[in-house]
Amino acid sequence: MPRLLSRLPATLVLALLAGAARAHGIEAGAPAPPLQARLLDGGRFVLAEHRGEVVVLNFWATWCVPCRAELPAFADYYRRHRGEGLSVVAVSMDDPELLTRVREVAATLPFPTAMYADAGAEAYGRIWRLPITFVIDRRAALRVDGGRGAATSYDLPALERTLDPLLAEPVPESVGAGSR
Repeated sequence: MPRLLSRLPATLVLALLAGAARAHGIEAGAPAPPLQARLLDGGRFVLAEHRGEVVVLNFWATWCVPCRAELPAFADYYRRHRGEGLSVVAVSMDDPELLTRVREVAATLPFPTAMYADAGAEAYGRIWRLPITFVIDRRAALRVDGGRGAATSYDLPALERTLDPLLAEPVPESVGAGSR
């Protein structure tokens, strides 16, 4: 195998290694990958603009029963804690042909929704099961990589156990009140 790699152009080897790293996901504690999404309401969500907040990225689909079951818990938790620096973005994995159905569900949510095709979320790895949730802390570090380990569906107690400690952390001094 090493002999084969030595015959490949260096750029191809680097591309293969980068692809393999993305396939394995990102490490909790590492800086969260960038994300820029065009939202269904026409707005934009840029993760970098939410430094100092706890950000939840929830990947779901209209046809996914566990996804639809957990969305009300996310909505309830968000309503209770949005004033504490919580942002939630629902990223639909539905095919664009189902946009009408996605919009119907999104209309019931108090937080923004984007289609995966418009989310620039490739750096989060392959979304291979649903639901998958990523949690990013106030310092922009990934704290929960829902793509690793056993599948997790969230109810309100699970959200409290996961997010309450992160919301209790202070906003980093490097994030001034005017930059959020």
